[in-house]
Amino acid sequence: MTTQPQRRIRIGIDTGGTFTDVVALDEDSGELVTTKTPSTPSDPADGFIDGVHKVLGLMGATGRDITAVCHGTTVATNQLLEGKVESLGFITTEGYEFILEIARQAVPDGYGNSYFWVKPPRIVPADLVRTVGGRLDFQGREIRPFDEESAVAAARWFRERGIKAVGVCLLHSYADDSHERAVRAVLRREHPEAVVSISSEVLREYREYERSMTTLVDAAVKPRVARYVANIHDRLDGLAPGVAFSIMKSNGGVLSADEVVKQPVTTVLSGPAAGALGAGLVAHRAGYPKVLTCDGGGTSTDVSVVLDGEPTLTTEGTVGAYPSKIPMIDVVTVGAGGGSVAWVTPEGTLKVGPRSAGADPGPLCYGKGGTEPTITDAHVVLGRIPPHLLGGEIPLDVAAARRGIDELAARLDLDPVRCATGILEISAWNQANALRQVSVKRGLDVRDFMLATFGGSGSLLACRLVDVLDLAGVVVPQNPGNLSAFGLLTVDVRNDYVQTAVARHDALDHAAVQEVFDALTDRAARALDTEGFPRGDHRYLRTVDLRYFGQAFEVRVPAPDGPVDAAYAASVADAFHAEHRALYGYDFRGDPTQQVEWVNLRVTGVGPITRPQLRELPTRDPGTLPTPGSLSDPAGQDPSDRSKTRVRRPVCFDPDDGFVDTPVHWRPDLRAGDTFEGPAIVEEFGSTVPVHPGFGVRVDALGNLVITRTTTGGDR
Repeated sequence: MTTQPQRRIRIGIDTGGTFTDVVALDEDSGELVTTKTPSTPSDPADGFIDGVHKVLGLMGATGRDITAVCHGTTVATNQLLEGKVESLGFITTEGYEFILEIARQAVPDGYGNSYFWVKPPRIVPADLVRTVGGRLDFQGREIRPFDEESAVAAARWFRERGIKAVGVCLLHSYADDSHERAVRAVLRREHPEAVVSISSEVLREYREYERSMTTLVDAAVKPRVARYVANIHDRLDGLAPGVAFSIMKSNGGVLSADEVVKQPVTTVLSGPAAGALGAGLVAHRAGYPKVLTCDGGGTSTDVSVVLDGEPTLTTEGTVGAYPSKIPMIDVVTVGAGGGSVAWVTPEGTLKVGPRSAGADPGPLCYGKGGTEPTITDAHVVLGRIPPHLLGGEIPLDVAAARRGIDELAARLDLDPVRCATGILEISAWNQANALRQVSVKRGLDVRDFMLATFGGSGSLLACRLVDVLDLAGVVVPQNPGNLSAFGLLTVDVRNDYVQTAVARHDALDHAAVQEVFDALTDRAARALDTEGFPRGDHRYLRTVDLRYFGQAFEVRVPAPDGPVDAAYAASVADAFHAEHRALYGYDFRGDPTQQVEWVNLRVTGVGPITRPQLRELPTRDPGTLPTPGSLSDPAGQDPSDRSKTRVRRPVCFDPDDGFVDTPVHWRPDLRAGDTFEGPAIVEEFGSTVPVHPGFGVRVDALGNLVITRTTTGGDR
């Protein structure tokens, strides 16, 4: 009996609120297979394993063929967004027990002034904060010795009350972590069941409030992330014993599942980060250096900026009400997903989101008990999406969606068609405002950018967003519904390390800067060693946070490799002046009264992986170019056995024009070089792209749909 040779298959799995997306790459043949399976909110591991089995079945492979699995998870994200923080304790320096209450003076945008704004609840209530004696100054010099007796008392106090998650943030521990390590040692001895996070390991950076919050977020999500990862890891080992299992991080890198349990705060934007990376790779190889991404799901839409194939990073991110000052891809999320509910305010106006019908019961058209119309229902009623999902696997109840829109329209005294288009118009402006936050507010001119749309609902409003924002056009990758899972196969291992070292540029101690860079690089190297990367494959990226003396916040600039000397420092300062001008429109280069100040030194260790190659789409044989309204799949037909049936259906793009007879293209039938104009609908297994009148579509060599305006101006 002959045995099949073992294959090398890497799998990326992104768990969303409605579907679990799966992409598998055969590393030897380059074959790329995508699929989806329903998510299982009660136990996400069920949907995860179902997805692995499904994709292996499509490839004719078994568990022994899997070499690695990379996962994008929303476990930490959802816990924070839902505010489900279990009993959590906080230990800080004596006299600073109200640091969480003091927080910051800044009032979020949209409230006008502090009179209308109410601070969100603290992540740790005041009665669960304990203090310890001892004090360091900002340079790490000991002012008062560590008081072990107070630490023992705090540990026993938490133990007696059953508090099993504790965050520790002592004043100026970024400069010297000896007191924090002493507190952790006491907790391990006196309260061994406690899960402990210390700030000097989570975020070795100044600003006590942000460091405290980030540490507490890490401690809060540790128990749930640990349980989730252990559950999946055990079940995956049963299918593919010993397989490498990694988790997507917020910074655009991955980390082994065993290590991510030790630093779960790094996963708070795991899912959105993968989508931005996948879109960046596709757009860059298609020749678009400036891209805005729009990842539309069932509950929300995530938007970001990609420059030269790399998503922009920030350390000023928040998840829900909780700031997390870790490096993360700069993503803005808006409650405008397919399941976002359309509702009427007490004043009688139409609103859309942020409340969502989710996956269960979901939109009215799902037929699972939904009671309120959603964005998806509006698309169904207008004919912009077919009466089914996943190429016919999931039929939709069009009549239920229409009844819901009719009832909402009656409450608003509107025509149902205008009500449905109004829902989509509000959703489009919500998405446009999110895109402005990551672009215009960052000093970028959106007219120079293409919009990369993906996710199940990401492309549904693409043409309208081009009009609202005056974008250059839209790029829709192949299999856009699975792009986040594809992005997981493109991700390097990345570990970020930071050290605050405040110093004036004109008095900079070059040797001290070199010493910090060397120490951070050594930590990064040891982490990559643990991940199994040979030293010769390691890459190290330096960045520095600088500001003008007296400013409250910094600007991050890349720093080159090489020894730190006067010329090196001058080149970093020059880069800061240029970046400051790009962001704010001015700089103080050459002004002797404005000193540059160095604040944080950073090193990122990168372990590179082999990325999947994007294959070019074949061109069409001469004389076979399809006419608009080409081949499509009838609703409900088996996706593996599609007849070549010409399909058209009435679609409403503008209520003034009513429903127009619109050709429907089945995307797998398109070839490189094909062109057609709107109105048109492009359908595929995981998503739909409505092409409005006044827009044209070109299929590029990589199979992307490139959508641009063929007429100028005007609302459509």
